Amino acid sequence: MLQSSDADILKTEASRLRNASIASLLSSEANRVSDLTLSAAGLSLDASKQRIDHAALSRLTQAADNAGLPAAFEQLVTGVEVNITEQRAALHTLLRGTAADDCEDLHNEVRKTLARMKSAVEGIHGGDHTSASGQPFTDVINIGIGGSDLGPRMICRALDSDTPKLRTHFVSNVDPHDLDVVTRGLNPATTLLVVCSKTFTTEETLTNAQRARAWLINGGVPEASIGKHVLAVTTNLDAAADFGVDANACFPMWDWVGGRYSVWSAIGLVIALGYGWETFSELLDGARALDEHTSEATPSQNLPMMMAMFELWNTRFLNTETHVVLPYSQRLEYLADFLQQLTMESNGKRVTLDGEPIEDVTAPVLWGSAGTIGQHSYYQLLHQGNRAFSADIIFPLTNGAVDLDAHRKLASNALAQSRAFLIGRSAEESKALAASKGLAPELAPHFEMPGNHPHSTIVMDAVTPATLGALVAAYEHKTYFLSVLMGLNAFDQWGVELGKVIGKQIRGALETGEGLEALDASTATLAAAWREANDDR
Repeated sequence: MLQSSDADILKTEASRLRNASIASLLSSEANRVSDLTLSAAGLSLDASKQRIDHAALSRLTQAADNAGLPAAFEQLVTGVEVNITEQRAALHTLLRGTAADDCEDLHNEVRKTLARMKSAVEGIHGGDHTSASGQPFTDVINIGIGGSDLGPRMICRALDSDTPKLRTHFVSNVDPHDLDVVTRGLNPATTLLVVCSKTFTTEETLTNAQRARAWLINGGVPEASIGKHVLAVTTNLDAAADFGVDANACFPMWDWVGGRYSVWSAIGLVIALGYGWETFSELLDGARALDEHTSEATPSQNLPMMMAMFELWNTRFLNTETHVVLPYSQRLEYLADFLQQLTMESNGKRVTLDGEPIEDVTAPVLWGSAGTIGQHSYYQLLHQGNRAFSADIIFPLTNGAVDLDAHRKLASNALAQSRAFLIGRSAEESKALAASKGLAPELAPHFEMPGNHPHSTIVMDAVTPATLGALVAAYEHKTYFLSVLMGLNAFDQWGVELGKVIGKQIRGALETGEGLEALDASTATLAAAWREANDDR
């Protein structure tokens, strides 16, 4: 945890730099770009447009070292019980082969599961495992929610190609419209389901799974052969068997893997089914390479540690209100959705590991979307609004065989927005612009933009399975390191659990009308309205 003495020093540094010009720092520090650029596992982080100078950065890295970030990472990868409220380790790094000697038994379990996954995937792709009608599968629907949906959905979108092994689809919303839209135009006879629920009791997932099962049967798949069309990621083999899934078609999800950190596990089965086992292996390789960098690099040269330190600096000491993620790649359009859960479910906490209240803001509100789309919606607020924010701009240097001129335009937009965040538009420039438009001088403030918004740029040669793996791992470690600096548990989510508990109570009231009096007046009134609207169904 950040030591109070270091926090006091950083407050002083932040007070000195709060209104400092980032553009001036860039022009006055000759080696600033090279000094503040870190590279690892195919990624390059340019943090030269953060509002910090060398003196403050030295204080920040020293504070991180004093907080024990390197030791904390060692605890993570060696299976120390870092999730104290659930009394569990958080060994998602082990899923991609990063493990210490004392985790060898668990490592062997992971190896066996990966071998089984590979066999299943290659059997489906090779025609050994066909549908009930003997036809090869053409489509796979992943049914999950939260971490069992957002991660694989994001990765599959990023890997999208004209020639997938299987076409991938995702259903997570309990709203029946979600499944209805996804199945529209699909052939039940050639569609495979992957049901992801550790306990095989997750309400949203099981509701969708039962409806998808009925869709298969109504589409001609014999009920007795339903198991040919379903794979499950679960530890509840009995419940899966009741659904029609044989034990050999079930893959484990361990307690020491949190949902939002689980894309590397059997939760990623849909990725391998869609794009091949080699692709999934490369994804793991990229994450493992980032793990190795994180383990070996000093704090000042450690890419995810520096990401965490800048988020701490901006959120706690410079008082930015939100963090916006701006990927200039349509392949990464779901990245912000994934990072919302990773960041805010992990670090949206109000007490320390010791149960003491935290007065400071912990996780920033994270949001974003693919550029250039955002430029024509919320960038107006970023440039001329009065909200303090930090940002990550992400883009690939190359884009395969895609039209070079279009890619050049995309890159120019990414670089232009970064520069606009930096320099804005001055009062003098605004006066000149107003004059050029034949407008009165008093209208010039409408064209002014303060600029000076702290942000980093993350680039990769191309969006590949390996760079995707490294990118996700970097954000995972950034999230964990920030939790260490804040003194939080990044691996529980009791706020999520509360909604589930209350939801079960209200569902009973909606079914029977009993228990409405125990609810608050507003909830009871709304529940009664729902019952009245549906009393003839």
